[in-house]
Amino acid sequence: MKRVAVLVSGGGTNLQALLESERRGENPDGKIVLVVASKPGVYALERAAGFGVEGVVVARKEYAGSEAFDAALLETLRSHAIDVVVLAGFLSVLGPSVIAAYRGRILNVHPSLIPSFCGPGYYGLRVHEAALARGVKVTGATVHLVNEECDGGPILLQKAVEVRPDDTPESLQKRVMVEAEWQLLPRALAMVCSEEV
Repeated sequence: MKRVAVLVSGGGTNLQALLESERRGENPDGKIVLVVASKPGVYALERAAGFGVEGVVVARKEYAGSEAFDAALLETLRSHAIDVVVLAGFLSVLGPSVIAAYRGRILNVHPSLIPSFCGPGYYGLRVHEAALARGVKVTGATVHLVNEECDGGPILLQKAVEVRPDDTPESLQKRVMVEAEWQLLPRALAMVCSEEV
């Protein structure tokens, strides 16, 4: 049984999708045992508590530099014997020490069809604003393994979502979450936990 940590920075909607999927028995080879928030008071920690999952805060701003933050994060993961890490709206960039320790075992969900609208600066609503500004007719979400290149790791799953003429960045963001992110991320986690990738 793989022990899973989910890293969050906000409301935790993707975390909710992962926890509900696990409750339905869709990840028989994994269990979410830890939620790590990058700042205190985020709603994702309440979601974790509601499912009986331990939540901790490793706040980026409490550390002098990225190396100290990475060391604290790595210590937290190791002290909980974590096997697989999921980035679910985690807004801090993982450093090389964390990536090396969990190579091939860190998943990220990105709200576009990589390689479109990805890389440094593309997160949250910015991705959907860029897609609408470019006039694409299809967008979607991608789950990939994390490596040293921002949004550059091997792709596990992708799902397309139609862009509608009346879309706003907010409406497109919501539809991509519901139709793609919340479906792909639990499936990809189950794949990694069962060592299908």
